[in-house]
Amino acid sequence: MTFFSVLLALIVEQMRALSPNNPIMGLVRLNAEWAARGFDAGKPKHGLIAWLAVVLPWTLVTALVYYVLYHISFVLAFLWNVVVVYLTLGFRQFSHYFTDIHLALNNDDLPHAREVLQEWTGMDTVDMPASEIVRHTLIHAVVASHRHVFGVFFWFLVPIGPAGAVLYRIAEYLAREWSRPTGERSEPFSHVAQQLFFVIDWVPARLTSLGFAIVGNFEDAIYAWRNHANQWPDTNEGVLLAAGSGALGARLSGPLAEPSSLDELATPGEGGPYTVGDDCTPRTLQSAVGLVWRAVILWMILLLMVTIALWF
Repeated sequence: MTFFSVLLALIVEQMRALSPNNPIMGLVRLNAEWAARGFDAGKPKHGLIAWLAVVLPWTLVTALVYYVLYHISFVLAFLWNVVVVYLTLGFRQFSHYFTDIHLALNNDDLPHAREVLQEWTGMDTVDMPASEIVRHTLIHAVVASHRHVFGVFFWFLVPIGPAGAVLYRIAEYLAREWSRPTGERSEPFSHVAQQLFFVIDWVPARLTSLGFAIVGNFEDAIYAWRNHANQWPDTNEGVLLAAGSGALGARLSGPLAEPSSLDELATPGEGGPYTVGDDCTPRTLQSAVGLVWRAVILWMILLLMVTIALWF
């Protein structure tokens, strides 16, 4: 049932993408704002209480509905799985930004590409060259594809099923929303949500990175994973981006990289420069699309094999 739930949800999501401002997400947003206003007193324990006040009710209700429907009808439980996966997936919620940037760069329309990237990420893109536009687009696309697709897959496959997908999606939202630099949240309060999501995402991030390595350039992906993951403040993101960089053969240097180690390392035994990936070009964006879809197919094949094994 799990394989067909994911497959059907993916098909429906491709046919009709769910808006980020859908009613369910609106309720989660209101719940998160209420908890933050009510519990943020500047201490980590208040952040933990607020996080539990948002995450637990949604997760428990999802599990309870599944349990009740499963005892009523297998078909109803299956449909509930499809609905939950559809609501928690977000493939198309970020892909339109990626597509618009890709088309703009192919048409040599740098101003529009900068405008779309700024709308997507909120970063300053004034006078940003094409190579940097591609690099930042790839960075955000790799992380978004994991958090909107592969992370949801993993938590849907754990024994708690649809409740796991809801847990992951809300934890990701809280870590992101409560960390926005608006001055409305205290740092200890926001840090708790980030730490909890880091723990929840630790295993999925590494499985996604392994998937990128398998369907991409395996040797470079593993090399970059081992040697360049520390270029990003968040270790989970660092693993994803390092492996994605190597798998794509694209140089996605992180903000913590040493200037002398961004592009070159000594080749053992030769002493010459060893380049990890090439400079980012618009063509790299098309390669990234292929990498993500191959990773999706890999996950689906593995899930199908597990499903068949359970049948027998």
